[in-house]
Amino acid sequence: MSKREQWLDDPLGYLIGADRVADFHARIYEREALVVAHNDAKRFEGLLSIDDVDRIVTNVDLREGQLDLADASRQMARSDYVDSAGFVDRGAVADFHRGGATIILQHAHQLEPALGRLCRALERAFSAHLQTNIYLTPPNAQGFRTHYDNHCVFVLQVAGEKAWRLYEKPIDTPFRGEAFEPGKYESGDLKQEFVLKAGDCAYVPRGLMHDAQTSGAEPSLHITVGLITRTWADLMLEAVSEAALRTPELRRSLPADYARSSFDRDAARAHLKTLAAKIADTIELDPALDLLLDTFIRSRASDNRGAIRDATKPITAKEGFALQPLAPFRIAEDGDKLVVISAGGELDFKPENRSALERALGGPKFTPADLGGEGAEALTAKLLAYGLIARA
Repeated sequence: MSKREQWLDDPLGYLIGADRVADFHARIYEREALVVAHNDAKRFEGLLSIDDVDRIVTNVDLREGQLDLADASRQMARSDYVDSAGFVDRGAVADFHRGGATIILQHAHQLEPALGRLCRALERAFSAHLQTNIYLTPPNAQGFRTHYDNHCVFVLQVAGEKAWRLYEKPIDTPFRGEAFEPGKYESGDLKQEFVLKAGDCAYVPRGLMHDAQTSGAEPSLHITVGLITRTWADLMLEAVSEAALRTPELRRSLPADYARSSFDRDAARAHLKTLAAKIADTIELDPALDLLLDTFIRSRASDNRGAIRDATKPITAKEGFALQPLAPFRIAEDGDKLVVISAGGELDFKPENRSALERALGGPKFTPADLGGEGAEALTAKLLAYGLIARA
């Protein structure tokens, strides 16, 4: 496996070291920070470089929101570097960066294929949406004042060095909507200081106050990999909604006088507890979990590289194919048809295609001839076009 693809089998191990993965899930995840000095300056160089950032900024017509600038020493507005048509002003970006501003490339996994593949691998490991932001900070500069993030992040130091300071948690595991508000939260006591060097990685849980500044005479380039997760609260809300479809009492309107000051809240409180007890007796896991799962799968980005190039290439009965290792899917029944829920949507098949689909998506290498029945080549072509399988 090449240096650029070494994360495919164990993406979390690639970030923090394979020997730390079990302890991370058991003790660290969402609870405390982790700092890993890999002593390998080239560990993350295959993902991105300063030259890549320069190429993107100076060659891609970036729109507002794809690139931001930040400087802890001054207020910056997008109008400072975005023109009236909504495009990023490359000259302004270079000028502000020269003056100390950090360049932030938002959702860089949509621009750099290697970052996209890393995200897909980590999505499989965490069953969560992954996104990457890139931070290029000049020497002796700081992009942000002390703050917390409302999602957990891995920080991959690619080039240069950055000095980090970690403080306390004003909010334990904040919701996605509980973004940091300047002036509302205190950083608390300083708990930890460290310097990330090229090839090092840090994990910072959501809600933990932190700040970072370039260390040394070279610019700092790091990748922030953010985890956008589903919570138990999300699952419970879906389960309650599903239970309401089977429980008429939950669908009844609130009393007509609930908005009046004379409303009997004591009676409403007692009735709410009665409904909660009813929900506890009728709530079901599977429908709610399947809904979250299917929504997650559909919202993934498919990897169908080569689909356009090979669109007219014939598929033969003896040609080898295999499941894409990072392709998410679920086979389900929908009335009188079979559907494969996959990245980007659903693929419809006939019920008699089940055995062929299970063979094709079961993992081992196969040929259309192995699938049996009529239309094996067409079924293979469809799975290939949508990135579920690849030529082997």
